[in-house]
Amino acid sequence: MTSHQSTQTMKPATAAKKLGVYLEATPAEFREGVVTRAELNALQADPPQWLRDLRRDGPHPRPVVAQKLGVSIAGLARGGVTDPLTTEQIEALKQEQPEWLQKERSTQAEVRKEAARLRQRDADRAVEGS
Repeated sequence: MTSHQSTQTMKPATAAKKLGVYLEATPAEFREGVVTRAELNALQADPPQWLRDLRRDGPHPRPVVAQKLGVSIAGLARGGVTDPLTTEQIEALKQEQPEWLQKERSTQAEVRKEAARLRQRDADRAVEGS
């Protein structure tokens, strides 16, 4: 019995998300087609110039903006940042250090600290239970 392997494809929005780029900034041929798993792997392994440029200069999608600023996506929204930002705009925000950014970075640091504490607690319990 032989099985027929179908080619996995994804929508451009899914591929853009996996590549960490803003879909609307990608070339039309990328946005208008479908992307196979093999094509995605090729883009990740050897990114074309347009992808390298987007990753370097933006505009970046919210998850990337949040990561670069060290805040959550919800924190971006609370700070009024709802649009994609370029690397230059992100750097400007880092330099300006608006009050909302300082507050959200502090909140994010507390969240990470609490998550680390819980991981350690769970690890300690696992060792005790062994």
